[in-house]
Amino acid sequence: MCADKPRVSIGLPVFNGENYLEEALDSILAQTYSDFELIISDNASTDRTEEICRVYAARDDRIRYFRNETNLGAAKNYNRVFELSSGEYFKWAAHDDLCAPEYLERCVEILDREPDVVLCYPRTSIIDEHRRLVENYFDGFNLRSPKPHERFRDFFCTPGLCNPIHGLIRASILKRTLLIGSYPDSDRVLLGELALLGQFYEVPERLFFRRDHPQRSARANPDLDERVVWFDPARKGQIQLPRWRWFFGYLLAIKRVRLSWYEKLCCYVLMGRWVRWHWRKLKDDLMRAAKRILKRYLAIV
Repeated sequence: MCADKPRVSIGLPVFNGENYLEEALDSILAQTYSDFELIISDNASTDRTEEICRVYAARDDRIRYFRNETNLGAAKNYNRVFELSSGEYFKWAAHDDLCAPEYLERCVEILDREPDVVLCYPRTSIIDEHRRLVENYFDGFNLRSPKPHERFRDFFCTPGLCNPIHGLIRASILKRTLLIGSYPDSDRVLLGELALLGQFYEVPERLFFRRDHPQRSARANPDLDERVVWFDPARKGQIQLPRWRWFFGYLLAIKRVRLSWYEKLCCYVLMGRWVRWHWRKLKDDLMRAAKRILKRYLAIV
């Protein structure tokens, strides 16, 4: 590890993660690339998470443990670990996922060699709660075009899981984004903005093991309102328009990123196509919101 600061920062936000946390920490500490810091932000857990983290932090001085007095919500906790980081490269880690020992080494090698790559990630295998293989997943975010609008287009053509959000990212580029938003699937909007800022590189080896289990956030909070509160408790009871949030998030990203007028025009045209692809669900969001507003109005009168 460097005397001043590590080259890689790993941020692990966690809330009540005792079931799988030790396995996740062991897989991070077993990396063949060792010049990293591990920042853990505990979102006021009520189980054994704090105890586990303090034991590991006492054992390895690369670990920095922080505990929030109250639950800030997933979005703020995810952003907090990045704000506390100091490395040239940054990676988010989840308390229930695993990384092969070569994960960091392979990704650092690519980012050092390819200056136009802003995010490097390996292929994914889905595992269950017992670490049994469920599926060798196809991510498909190998966005290597030098043209931002082509990367943006190819990004939209890959509607699956956002596993690359756990890849290794240039911290200097990530600082230019709005990070994780306080609404469901904001990680996809962040990936869209990163795709405008540079290339994605997919390492061909399967070095990331995403655990699918009943307590995983999306499965534990299947209702939209529950997922919103998971991201940001302060938004409990508010009217939700999730796909409209994605739409305006993408528009804001296009506006914020420095692009030529031609590239911006191509990206806005792509957003027109995105609206056509999602129009039915966008209308459903509006109808659902209108019904809730009407119901509240009738309750008042």
